[in-house]
Amino acid sequence: MDATFTAEQDEIRRTLRELLLKRCGPEEVRTAVRTVGGYDPALWEALARQLGLPGLALPEAYGGVGCSVTELALASEELGRALAPSPLLATAVLSVPLLLALGSEGQRAALLPRISSGELTAALAVSGPSLTTALGLTGDNRGDWAGGGRAGGVQARQVDGAWRLYGQADQVLDGHSAGLLVVAAHAGGFAHSRTLLFLVRDDSLARDDGGSGSAGVTRVRQTSLDETRSQSRLQLRDAPAELLGEDESVDVTGVLARVGDSVAAVLAAEAVGAADRVLERTVEYVKQREQFGRAIGSFQAVKHRLADLYVQVQAARSAAYYAAWATAVGEERVGGLALAQALEALRIAASEGVQLHGGIGFTWEHEAHLYFKRAAGDELLFGPVHRLREHAADAARLFGGGEVAV
Repeated sequence: MDATFTAEQDEIRRTLRELLLKRCGPEEVRTAVRTVGGYDPALWEALARQLGLPGLALPEAYGGVGCSVTELALASEELGRALAPSPLLATAVLSVPLLLALGSEGQRAALLPRISSGELTAALAVSGPSLTTALGLTGDNRGDWAGGGRAGGVQARQVDGAWRLYGQADQVLDGHSAGLLVVAAHAGGFAHSRTLLFLVRDDSLARDDGGSGSAGVTRVRQTSLDETRSQSRLQLRDAPAELLGEDESVDVTGVLARVGDSVAAVLAAEAVGAADRVLERTVEYVKQREQFGRAIGSFQAVKHRLADLYVQVQAARSAAYYAAWATAVGEERVGGLALAQALEALRIAASEGVQLHGGIGFTWEHEAHLYFKRAAGDELLFGPVHRLREHAADAARLFGGGEVAV
């Protein structure tokens, strides 16, 4: 692994950080999350059309930049520093790799250029709180998380030769505003049980309405702990859909697990960016806040706490960078551990930040709480940390025997 960044990678980080410093401060973040879409459309247009972030890891044939997961992770680290609300995670990190891996040439040609330009956003919908299971991060994803032929989850049936979806998916990132839904559904009943992915396109959806739908799809934006990550509930009742790809026998769960590794690497980098920003702001504050006639940052106990925090953030950064590099060169089963390290570092950094800011840090209005909520929300969505580590240990057979069912 070469730990140095290229000139192009440094330019991505520098340009994105400068843009976010100008246009995505704490007040801009709070304003953006209260809009119907949950993000600032003008900022998204700048990220998409000026910087090309949605197409950063897309092949040039589809209007992308042709970079790898590494560049996408570096960009996400900067977005994490600012807690910038955007559809990038749901679109470019969760949905696009599935379209590339499973989509037919016609589907890729019709959808990926629109995604690359920022015109179209996408969301991955799975049943209930099963996202990390579906991506193979906290357990074997070959179970019945998509429905398993029983009530609940999302079921797919063919009616007069066309696919129809039934069921409900919760905690769908940016699902209320996305123009394309990638829905994981169970098909075949008990006899031919399998999990497949389906597309519900923008011409079948009512967009950006915050609570309505059409053609059998109802989308409602949910109240979430972390407002910077918009979550939605999708209800599907006889909703028309098309199969992603052309082969119903493809190993969808295997593809989801491989995509999960790159998702974890990107999320780890994003969490590291947030943790680094919390540490930076906390160090600035303890140099200014005085107690007993001197800055509290001069007290040895505070120095020790911040030194420990610095080591933890740097360790998480190293793990995240390695995971991004390893995923880009085809290594597997490294993203989950990096994500666990980064989520833990963010949680501790956010907690210490709140405490060391004193009374002002405990007010909801202070920016420290934006990071505290991101830390708690991310662990609920993508963790918990001990499950990420447990599954990685089981997969590596660190303690002997087979993988433990979870």
